[in-house]
Amino acid sequence: MPISARSHSARWAAVAAVTVLATTVAGCSSGKGGADPKGAASPSGSVSASAPSGSIPVGPGPQSAYTVQQQPAPGSCHVHYTADKQPLPDPKCTPGATNPKVTPQTLKTTICQSGYTKGIRPPVSITGREKTANAKSYGYTGPLHDAEYDHLISLQLGGDPNDPRNLWVEPPSPGHKPGAGPNNPKDGVENKLKAAICSGKADLAKAQQAIAHDWTTALSSLGLKE
Repeated sequence: MPISARSHSARWAAVAAVTVLATTVAGCSSGKGGADPKGAASPSGSVSASAPSGSIPVGPGPQSAYTVQQQPAPGSCHVHYTADKQPLPDPKCTPGATNPKVTPQTLKTTICQSGYTKGIRPPVSITGREKTANAKSYGYTGPLHDAEYDHLISLQLGGDPNDPRNLWVEPPSPGHKPGAGPNNPKDGVENKLKAAICSGKADLAKAQQAIAHDWTTALSSLGLKE
């Protein structure tokens, strides 16, 4: 083969090699090895970045006008019970959700300020309809009068007021008298946690995690007196 022909063939071989290399590199930058384009769906169905493992979702916060929120599908949620028969929510349906307005920097003007929770609580005209729908989500068939539509992370601990992930129809605790209305010893735990947060004895985020995980062990897990 003439030298000019060999030189021409060599140049084409080099071009082909560069093309193959570029194609391979481009292929490695996409697909399973690249950035995950998927996000976690919020209650409204929008897509957002996935939260770190073990973190609590952040809700929309207080609203000037609340609207009835869609609840999980009927029968899709299941009540869990502690060894002493205290009811706990299904973490898949009710993981809890925090109020973005409540942070360590805003405690004095939010949950540690008298009257704050009253000003952000949704009206019964909203929560009453949600409660009826959520009872179907959890398959609760007892009297609604005896069940509490409970904020898993209470408003006084920086829980979101109306995020469906933070509310559930909590069945009565053991010892409840039928027809007597809600019987929820969880309220006393929430009061103690708030006092500990506002006095600087407990961390806000850790208290929220503890109450969302299991209110019956929340105080002991934070080293607080029962």
